[in-house]
Amino acid sequence: MTQRTNFNTASPHEPKYGFSRAVRVDNMVFVAGSTAAGPDGVVAAPGDAYGQGIAALKTIEGILNQAGASLADVVRTRVFVTDIVHVDNASRAHKEVFGDIAPASTLVVINALVSPDMLVEIEADAVVGD
Repeated sequence: MTQRTNFNTASPHEPKYGFSRAVRVDNMVFVAGSTAAGPDGVVAAPGDAYGQGIAALKTIEGILNQAGASLADVVRTRVFVTDIVHVDNASRAHKEVFGDIAPASTLVVINALVSPDMLVEIEADAVVGD
């Protein structure tokens, strides 16, 4: 039988919009889009796509740990940036955090995120080894 567990952070958006930050199903963990916004809604590193990428990845790392996983278990990421000028800095944060893990990744330029202060949002999928 499939085992499902939901995990949340202190973000007010999760209960407000009805989603979990991460869902673990058996040995797979799916992490929702994460940004540099803290529990108070304030976006860290304003104007800095690299800093926002690092902050988003720290949120992802924290929720993976709650779910019994780690960055080393990540097999796929999706990175969203609000302007093509942010691609290099968001990618630099991704490369710095993941290094040799090098998950499969997609980077997409979009029109906007929920807040105009947000420049980067990142999703991740992980498979936890035995």
